[in-house]
Amino acid sequence: MSFKDKIFKNQSPWGTPPGGDSNGNGSGTRREPPNLDDVIKNFQKKINQFSGGKSGGSKPIIIGLLILLALYIASGLYRVLPDEQGVVLRFGKYVHTTQPGLHYHFPSPFEKVLTPKVTKVNRVDVGFRPASDTGRSSGVGNVPEESLMLTGDENIVDINYSVFWVIKDAQKFLFNIQSPVETVKATSETAMREVIAKNEIQTILTEGRSNIEVEVQEITQQILDEYGSGIQITQVQTQQADPPAQVIDAFRDVQAARADRERSKNEAEAYANDVIPRARGEAEQVLQQAEAYKKEVVAKAEGEASRFLAIYNEYKNAKQVTQERMYLETMEKVLADIDKVIIDKNSGSGVVPYLPLPELKKSGGTTN
Repeated sequence: MSFKDKIFKNQSPWGTPPGGDSNGNGSGTRREPPNLDDVIKNFQKKINQFSGGKSGGSKPIIIGLLILLALYIASGLYRVLPDEQGVVLRFGKYVHTTQPGLHYHFPSPFEKVLTPKVTKVNRVDVGFRPASDTGRSSGVGNVPEESLMLTGDENIVDINYSVFWVIKDAQKFLFNIQSPVETVKATSETAMREVIAKNEIQTILTEGRSNIEVEVQEITQQILDEYGSGIQITQVQTQQADPPAQVIDAFRDVQAARADRERSKNEAEAYANDVIPRARGEAEQVLQQAEAYKKEVVAKAEGEASRFLAIYNEYKNAKQVTQERMYLETMEKVLADIDKVIIDKNSGSGVVPYLPLPELKKSGGTTN
């Protein structure tokens, strides 16, 4: 018996019951071949059982896919806070910048949004490091390679300062510079060294600090704008400006000597301001008195000349009368200022001359 006969000995591939011959003509009841529609229905039934046990099982799968698709589309919603700017990237390339509010972009991996803080004031310290950065419990750590600078009069100054900055343009800030903090520090240090090299140490340590801060801020901003950094410098604040520690005692002695010189100079100027105006006032007074005396003498001379001419004209017209008049006026002037006793010639010859001895004694004592 062949292998094929062994397999189909008791059952034919069409469902022949056992007991039939090898040709399928056995004595048992013959079964009909399976219906193709029944086979398809049985297959669909098994699929329905696998998907949920009911007919129409593909519907939950579609609903699930739709939910996932909706969630994926909704993931493109994003919010930009008031202190931020949204920078949208499409496949890594800049597309546009959005302002605070609710916005939408194509979900990842198509687009991506960066939201840097544009109103936050950042600080960069140059020449020193705070205690939190140096690991110490208090104080600051000096960085000599940053703080020591050469002045215009060939002195060395140890200066520490802070630079405050914000993001002006988020797109430029994110794509044009790689290290914002290091860029701000390097540009501000370059600007500070340039300004310090143009000023003397006395100006740097005293009244010139505010002007130096403003000039450093302007130069730093100009350099950053040339880089297209998108950074705005808001303030440059000097924390400390002193001579190096090795020569600070000698510098203080020099400062004390300069202070003494300034004090002496101020005292001299105060004395000069007191004496010179007074001398000028006295000189002006003398000039005014001289001018007044001059006018007085000239006026008196002119008056006497006019009087003389008037008398002369009268004298030419009436000599006798004018002579008597001049005599009487002269005697009036002479006798007006002396003590005198007038005796009429008709009073007789018995008058004894009177000599006022007490009056002469008084006059003599007054003269002495």
